[in-house]
Amino acid sequence: MKQNTSKWKKVMGWMLFLVAIGFFCMQIGYLVLHERFQVEYVDNRLFYIINIVCLVCLTLAILLLLQSTRKFIMIISSISALLIIGHVFLLISSNNEIKNITSISPDWKHVLSIKENMESGEAIYYRSYYGILARPKEVLPEQTIGEYQVEWLAEDVGAVTYKAANNTTQQFIATYGDRGSGISYYYVGAQTHGNWQGDNVELVSGPEGITVTENGEAEIFQWDDIHQFGTLAIVLKKNGEAAWTIALHENFQVDTGTIEANDGNILLYKATMENAEPIVLSRS
Repeated sequence: MKQNTSKWKKVMGWMLFLVAIGFFCMQIGYLVLHERFQVEYVDNRLFYIINIVCLVCLTLAILLLLQSTRKFIMIISSISALLIIGHVFLLISSNNEIKNITSISPDWKHVLSIKENMESGEAIYYRSYYGILARPKEVLPEQTIGEYQVEWLAEDVGAVTYKAANNTTQQFIATYGDRGSGISYYYVGAQTHGNWQGDNVELVSGPEGITVTENGEAEIFQWDDIHQFGTLAIVLKKNGEAAWTIALHENFQVDTGTIEANDGNILLYKATMENAEPIVLSRS
């Protein structure tokens, strides 16, 4: 029985040691990529969390593999605890300087990453690669203040609503897919040309712009006030403030040859810091 226990401890010890070595090599690789290609983790806190996991695995591996006296256990545990506490402090300090807004898509294929400099208020959208790695792509329009409201309108469309320093509501849309061949660029406004109906909402897209009628009240948006994100969404603005987002549903199929051949639904999402659900619209 004692022999089996000793064997089990060695197996677990070596497994934990290999996990610790794996995480250590991963961190070294990250530092090299960060230096050469300006790659970062999608969330800065991941660096410290991985270090903490590595320390825990290494500590347990040492205690399981080596003959441990009470004094030895106390020394190793104390050193490990101090290092972990130091990393927790660094994690908190880092997040106070750079605020991380991270959200995973419903199908777990995409990571929406925004990092806000707390001193300047500048927020940068990061494009994710290989899951947990990302590179800076673009700065969010307008200096930001307060919290962010993140809503996935589709599995590849993430809407970020936030308050700007000038007290206006703004929306930034992160897109990761395509509804066409993936080869040619197309305009979402043109693809949604026509009349659309939803619950208490009507949308008309025509040559003069887009009209949204909600509960009998109509609002017109000129094309100059409509901003496109990728090939999946547009934001309708009024007086420099976001009002609505229109996104192409997953079932929307783009036919660049003829607009009438387009099939599927679109999604209408209100720009508000309160909880709101995207409205599914069908062609009428």
